[in-house]
Amino acid sequence: MTPEDAYVAALNTCFHMMFIWAIERLKIELVSYECEAEGHVIDRLDRTSAFERTILRPRIKVKANSADRVEKALTWARKYSLIANSIKPPILVEPSIESEP
Repeated sequence: MTPEDAYVAALNTCFHMMFIWAIERLKIELVSYECEAEGHVIDRLDRTSAFERTILRPRIKVKANSADRVEKALTWARKYSLIANSIKPPILVEPSIESEP
């Protein structure tokens, strides 16, 4: 694992934990959650590097009676994530939400 991997993993883990916190508060019946995280690094002219953005792609499956509240849970997860709030570059969240009976 590289420091870059650790950075992306920390963001992903914190977001995941805050999402779980949010769904419990909103009484969402979660079936499954997986999230792919991707960090984009730029190399500068002075031979330094920096993240220019990070993308989180959560795949969420919930019971049908909970689907309408998932977007709110995602908003709360982003809002209350300490790591996400401590990072300068943009964080894009591109969810895929499914509901099942």
